[in-house]
Amino acid sequence: MRKLLLLVLVLITGVVFAGRLFYLQVYDTSFQKLSENNAIKIQYDYPQRGYIFDRNGDLLVSNQPSYDVMVIPRDVEPFDTLEFSGLLKMTVEDLSESLEKAKTYSPRLPSVVIPQLTKAEYASLSEKMHKFKGFYIQKRSLRDYQINHSANVLGYIAEADNKIIEKNPYYQMGDLLGKQGIEMQYEEILRGVKGVKYIQKDRFNREIGPYKDGIYDTLPERGKDITLTIDGVLQSYGEELMVNKRGGIVALEPATGEILALVAAPNYDPALLVGRERSKNFTKLWYDTISKPLFDRVLQGEYPPGSPFKALTALIGLQENVIDTEETIYCAGGYRYGRNRKLGCHAHRSPLAMQAGIANSCNAYFCTVYRRIIEKYPTPQEGIDNWRAHLLSFGMGDYMGYDLPSGRPGKIPSSETYNAIYQYPTYKWYAPATISNAIGQGEVLLTPMQMVNFTAAIANRGWYYKPHIIKNIGGVDTIPSIYKQKFQTTIDPEYFDPVIDGLYDVYNYGTASHLQIPGIEICGKTGTAENYTRVNGERMQLTDHSVFVAFAPKDDPKIAIAVFVENGYWGSRWAGRIASLMIEKYLKGEITRTDLEHFILNGSLEEEYAKPYSGEPFLINQ
Repeated sequence: MRKLLLLVLVLITGVVFAGRLFYLQVYDTSFQKLSENNAIKIQYDYPQRGYIFDRNGDLLVSNQPSYDVMVIPRDVEPFDTLEFSGLLKMTVEDLSESLEKAKTYSPRLPSVVIPQLTKAEYASLSEKMHKFKGFYIQKRSLRDYQINHSANVLGYIAEADNKIIEKNPYYQMGDLLGKQGIEMQYEEILRGVKGVKYIQKDRFNREIGPYKDGIYDTLPERGKDITLTIDGVLQSYGEELMVNKRGGIVALEPATGEILALVAAPNYDPALLVGRERSKNFTKLWYDTISKPLFDRVLQGEYPPGSPFKALTALIGLQENVIDTEETIYCAGGYRYGRNRKLGCHAHRSPLAMQAGIANSCNAYFCTVYRRIIEKYPTPQEGIDNWRAHLLSFGMGDYMGYDLPSGRPGKIPSSETYNAIYQYPTYKWYAPATISNAIGQGEVLLTPMQMVNFTAAIANRGWYYKPHIIKNIGGVDTIPSIYKQKFQTTIDPEYFDPVIDGLYDVYNYGTASHLQIPGIEICGKTGTAENYTRVNGERMQLTDHSVFVAFAPKDDPKIAIAVFVENGYWGSRWAGRIASLMIEKYLKGEITRTDLEHFILNGSLEEEYAKPYSGEPFLINQ
């Protein structure tokens, strides 16, 4: 029995060893690959990144050559570190640290020792590279900006970090990829495809030629050029107008949803994030917590929209049949509600019907309409949620889905919002508790992009396309289908004309009458948005924000625009002037209202921003 057991054990052991040997020789190729990796050097050939053009075919971004010093740690032979560090213009300590980092990443794969040499540096170094085994120079391309604006739109390129490399095997240490803006959103289109060369080495680690005569080598594929919807001239002009101001401008073509201009202020020269100074410059921009140049206020800033929101209150009132265009409402300097509470209003004639109510921006009128909207339903919860559903149909309260990689959803409060605030059902709440929503204050928050989108929907009499910034790829109309889908609001088309007439009268005799542009019928709405912050737990009111939305021409709209200027006092002072100038620049190509232009180009809000607590865009309306 013992002899039999011993025989069985010997047989089982033999079968296991035989099976393992068979697997290693027939199926497992890992040792073969390892052997090949030891004998083959992989060298990448980086393609030219695609160019970026504006809607008129003007070149915005091209490329310039750059050279990286690379190392394969296992191939390094003893060398004069003092001489080499001197050639690289770095300390011996920094060189040693770079080599250690490369070994940690991979002894067999190339890593960057020092990036982005200039042509002159490359020329002087290349003659001596033969003295330093294991090191070589890799040619790449960096961005070459033909403009000094639009940094927030374009984004920038930078080295792939370890997280990206681990997630996406396409990228290796030292590879560049798009960060933020267009460069990030359309990275796979712009980057092209790397070429690969496999170089055979002998047992002395000397290169002896292409592996298997180069049958596995591939050529690089250049990245595709893309054309943006941006009008470069209008974009540049918008950035000029926003100098020494904080806020944003965004303009759309209502008929297509194409973004004509997207200006975030303050901005920076995109060339600052190119070359060996990129990291230092980025650090300065990142830690500028006062002006926040990397914070895109158009896409990420969430603000109370103020009086432009009244146009939506009017439309919902008409749709819900709680008001008509002829009914007049009396205003005694504001709207009274609750016990001795009053939401004030500026002086104007009274009573007013809808068209005049919009033109004169009467708070009492829109508070009355809003309250009727909410109280039409059995409970305020039902009223609020119905009101909210109308607003969501204009693209508010959620990330809009435009083709830029950053953004915020804004906020359109729901019944859950107020149930939580007022601790319902322990305490009940009613429509007057939310009355500030009527005039774009209260808990309502929008991004400037959402403001321009609802303006475009009004200009189109009830529909819109999602805003987008891509016009074509490689000269071919390859726009994603989502940007060709027409979205309808919940408001019937017949209700838009009286509201549009009111917006037109804002320019005729209302709050923007002094901003008229000769020969252009503009519909617009001024806004003065209250601005709050918290200091040591105490709510403080700061200087109001200046808001303006508009579209033109009235009956065949070619441009819709939203302008937001932080701490800019009232709507027509800064935002209204900027909007009128942008509209004239786009439709006429020249400026006739030089008085408006002189005021804006020579005006500054820097003193306002220097006041304590004025630079807190994240804490408004808390």
